[in-house]
Amino acid sequence: LPLYEELAANETLVLQLDAHLDIYHLSDCTAELSHGNFLLHAAGPLPRIVNLGHRELLLKPDHIRKYYVDAFSAADLALNEDAVLGKVRELCASAQRVHIDLDCDVFDPAYFPAVAQPRPFGLNPLFLLRLLDLVGADRLTGFSISEFDPARDQRDRSLETLMWLIEYVLL
Repeated sequence: LPLYEELAANETLVLQLDAHLDIYHLSDCTAELSHGNFLLHAAGPLPRIVNLGHRELLLKPDHIRKYYVDAFSAADLALNEDAVLGKVRELCASAQRVHIDLDCDVFDPAYFPAVAQPRPFGLNPLFLLRLLDLVGADRLTGFSISEFDPARDQRDRSLETLMWLIEYVLL
């Protein structure tokens, strides 16, 4: 939350790659702060957030729009990636700064097994290269990574993916 609050203060667009929209308010969810509802606990305004790659089926569009500028599911990306990237390109064009927030569970476990709660039908890591190209180095002001679980990795496949990605972004 402190990162998102700071990004809001600096008018930064956040491209959030996450299998989950962190706005759960369902009856069987905890009301206390958790990884599944942290956006509901923001003390101040949130930055403009665009989610890419979620696999939500139960949250209603009205509830999602309260917290996200837009949200594109993994299915949206699989079926119409170019149209989605066109919309994201428009949003990035109007932003001075873009922060990419990568939650590793956005990836399909076939490519990236090192997450605590893998979900099928995730993204291919190559999608991230297209997204980075779209954002451009001049607008990218930050890149955060979360939900990497090295104990679940297989022959360091996920670790190698992240290390290559970090090097690519830095260089």
